[in-house]
Amino acid sequence: MRIVSLASGSGGNAYCVQSGSHTLLVDCGVSYRTFKARCKEADVDPGSVSAVVFTHDHIDHARGVPMFAKCRPETPLFANWMTAEAISHCLETDAAFNIFENGQTFQAGPFEITAFSIPHDVPDPVGFMVKAENFVYFHATDVGAPLDSIGAHLMDADAATLESNHDPVLLETSARPECLKRRIRGDRGHLSNFDASGLVRRFARPKLKALALAHLSEECNAPHLARESAAEALRDAGLHDVRLSVLRQDGTVEIWKS
Repeated sequence: MRIVSLASGSGGNAYCVQSGSHTLLVDCGVSYRTFKARCKEADVDPGSVSAVVFTHDHIDHARGVPMFAKCRPETPLFANWMTAEAISHCLETDAAFNIFENGQTFQAGPFEITAFSIPHDVPDPVGFMVKAENFVYFHATDVGAPLDSIGAHLMDADAATLESNHDPVLLETSARPECLKRRIRGDRGHLSNFDASGLVRRFARPKLKALALAHLSEECNAPHLARESAAEALRDAGLHDVRLSVLRQDGTVEIWKS
């Protein structure tokens, strides 16, 4: 199993999970040109993508759908019904979606995938549990609140990508409008470093081998702040050998390789 972030942040999100000759793309929030360039940077064959799954319909997670579907019509796209409807409407695309139901497991190539509900300000957003090669990958970005139901999935993870969007102090002292600040810190907004670390501290288990911090705000966070917060949580949980990485908007990061 290999897991690579192609892009992570408000400017676009795309993540690759590789098993054998197959690649699962989680979200397609970058242009097709950027997708191919980042795949080259990460030594991922774009032609190996055998399926794409979508967490929700925001443009930074779905921007690339029209061109991807045009260039790769044979590659199935998976979303729940409300996400598929929202992407089709917002991007004015006729791309065909395979519809999954939250909580039910479906197969895409060698990947066994289960979507779980998360709180965010869109119709029916989800995170994913992806299983292949007896390895379990947890993926949750754009999470408004550190719910125990999300942590219950994190408990099963061998590797995890978890949102660590903002530092509360930097958010409050930023020049952003108060309405935007309320949205970000609200229960359907984004996880702070504190919230993400709380989930890790309470729910991460010894089987966790890698933790990637995702969707960092460029204005209201800093990589060293997110890393320090998560590292402390891992220490508190007695997890001293976890590979900790901070994902980037402008480049690829290898999260795990076995």
